[in-house]
Amino acid sequence: MTKGRTSQKERTRRAILDGARQLLSEGAPVTVAAAAERHGVSKATAYRYFSDPDILVSEAMLDIEVKSYEDITRNANSLRERLLAINLYFLDLALENEMGFRQFLGRTLTVSASGTDKVRRGARRISMYRQALADDDGGLSRTDQDALVRALAPATGIEAMTALLDVAGAEPEQAREAVSTMTLAILDRLLGPAGQAGQR
Repeated sequence: MTKGRTSQKERTRRAILDGARQLLSEGAPVTVAAAAERHGVSKATAYRYFSDPDILVSEAMLDIEVKSYEDITRNANSLRERLLAINLYFLDLALENEMGFRQFLGRTLTVSASGTDKVRRGARRISMYRQALADDDGGLSRTDQDALVRALAPATGIEAMTALLDVAGAEPEQAREAVSTMTLAILDRLLGPAGQAGQR
């Protein structure tokens, strides 16, 4: 997926979420179609992003301000540092908004378990990984870039937070250390050890 197409998809998602927030603020019923209509997004397109109005409401309520890719990676000087910064940021975001993320995850799991829909969440981290790789692909083929993105995604956010806090019994700082360890191990495996063939 090209950077431009990723940006367009993100803008469409944000527009639908904004429409839902407007409806919520007005006390109006929130439907996928009504939220999309606020910004001229077609009903068919909207349902590709949000097939369940409850998930749309949950995500709209949780739609906290997320720092830009540029802000998150401002002090990173290599692909490895940028990807680590992204993973640590999304873990911190989950820890700082734990209850909201847990409620949102619970709703998406309920809908997924019903078998009626496959729920795809916001995946903001995915677009940031893609942006980092567009800036510097680390010498990876597209297939290897895809493998790197898939490996990094579950090592942060609510997925990593619940595994580390609920299963491993980690404290927040221990969870952050574990995410750093996992991320660096993934990067060593798929980019090669730090310092090899330059600092990627």
